[in-house]
Amino acid sequence: MIEIAFDDIDGLQAAATEEWSGWGPEFEMTQEKINAFAELTGDHQWIHVDVERAKTESPFGGPIAHGFFTLSLVASISWNDRVRITGFRNAVNYGADGLRFLAPVPAGSTLQARSRLKEAREHKKGTLVASQIAIHVQGVEVPSVLYDSLTLYQG
Repeated sequence: MIEIAFDDIDGLQAAATEEWSGWGPEFEMTQEKINAFAELTGDHQWIHVDVERAKTESPFGGPIAHGFFTLSLVASISWNDRVRITGFRNAVNYGADGLRFLAPVPAGSTLQARSRLKEAREHKKGTLVASQIAIHVQGVEVPSVLYDSLTLYQG
């Protein structure tokens, strides 16, 4: 792993790549966790929480996790084992350049994520870093979530 200072735009740009990092930690997506997310958000759509109905009526053959639940796991399951950004005082979620929910996350599946640094550029308040994060159900080639993330690093 290489360490690059948050304000070293050239160094960060040189580390940008189309190659994915290694896999981050595993996360088991249980029905209990799906139900807890539904309680927290008020999103009780049957495709997520009604197990019996999802088994008979869902095109996925059972309940699936909410897309935004899966996305919310980014902080805990993704990582980049190639680049570590250093020297910043604060890192702020600046938003997204893109977000796609490409494949379902069935209850009972195990998730992992990987990422890649896409670009770094100067910003009036620091350095804006664009990364791409792919969250996959283990054993499935197509990612469930593809997230183009923007993080503002400040000194």
